[in-house]
Amino acid sequence: MTAVVREDAMAPKGEQTEQEAVSVLLYSDDVTTREQVLTGVGRRASFDTPRIRWHEAATPAAVVDYVENRSYDLLVLDGEAAKFGGMGLCRTLKSEIYQCPPILLLIARAEDAWLAAWSEADAVVSMPLDPIELQETIADMIRRR
Repeated sequence: MTAVVREDAMAPKGEQTEQEAVSVLLYSDDVTTREQVLTGVGRRASFDTPRIRWHEAATPAAVVDYVENRSYDLLVLDGEAAKFGGMGLCRTLKSEIYQCPPILLLIARAEDAWLAAWSEADAVVSMPLDPIELQETIADMIRRR
C-alpha cells in the first residue's frame, strides 16, 4: 500500500500538508513492551512521515490472522515474546505470507542480530529500547515502503 501525498498550493515548498496514515501492527505478549513502543514512537515517527495507525496483538495467532486478513504497511514484532517469539513468527510470516509487509524485530541484545537475519527481519532494534533509535528505524522503514 502506497501512501497518497497531497500538497496544498499554499503550503511552503516541500512541506506536506496531508498524508494518508500508515498502518502498523505491533506484537508483544508483554503490555509493558507494547507501551514502550507506542510511547517511544508516538503518532508519527518523524515530521516527514505520515501518521501511524497502531494496531496491537498479544498472541501469535492474532498476528497471523491480522496479517492474512488485513493490510499493514509495517509489522513490529517482539523477538523476546514468551512461548512463540517474534523471531519464529517473523520467519513464518516471511515464508508463508505473499508480499509480507516489512518487519522490525525487537531483540534482547545486539548479539542476537544473526538470529534476526535468519528470521528474515528487515530491521532490528535491541532492548532496552532507545526511543530515538526506534523512531529513526521506523521512519526509515516507512520512507522505504
